[in-house]
Amino acid sequence: MPKSKRAKVVPLTRTVKQGFQAKEALISEIRDAADAFSTIFVFSVKDMRNARLKDVRNKWKTSRFFLGKNKVMAIALGQSEAEEHRPGLHKVAELVTGNIGLMFTNEDRDEVKEWFKSFSEPEYARAGNVATDTVVLEEGPMKQFSHSIEPHLRALGMPTTLNKGIVTCSKKFTVCKKGDVLTPERASILKLLENRMANFKVVITHEWTADNGCVAVE
Repeated sequence: MPKSKRAKVVPLTRTVKQGFQAKEALISEIRDAADAFSTIFVFSVKDMRNARLKDVRNKWKTSRFFLGKNKVMAIALGQSEAEEHRPGLHKVAELVTGNIGLMFTNEDRDEVKEWFKSFSEPEYARAGNVATDTVVLEEGPMKQFSHSIEPHLRALGMPTTLNKGIVTCSKKFTVCKKGDVLTPERASILKLLENRMANFKVVITHEWTADNGCVAVE
């Protein structure tokens, strides 16, 4: 009987080695980018969506983006003046905490900052987001929904019934009030209502150049 592939044991030393090699490769990539590009922008992401971030990468194809692996990014930049890969990069490394990314670019700095300042995309809120508006459903038919989804609406906590095959809200129902922290159920209801309360946005906080070092961006 052939051995199951699932039963194959991968030595821990191999996985450790692979992880170390991946970190070394990322460090090299970041240092190569620091040498190849004139500007590094430090940015944070609000209401992160991978698909939207991919759109941003495609917009700035000639630039390089790094997000995640904060400790590795900090090591690549240099965590002290003695260790920094280029002068002033240890100041950038100090900023790499939390949901922070780096954009390496040779594009016009003012153009980049203006584009990101004006760029945002509405998104559906997720559980944990704060409601930006009060949403109330009035009693009556909800013709935007098919009859087959009615049990799901009830499972989410909506007071719905089927009236002659039409989904009907049996009483006035408050989905959320402005300032509420959304539960998974309320976030799902808002998505079904096509109500977008979140905004994907990349906020540039600092920039680094060889001439000016690391400075805050207003």
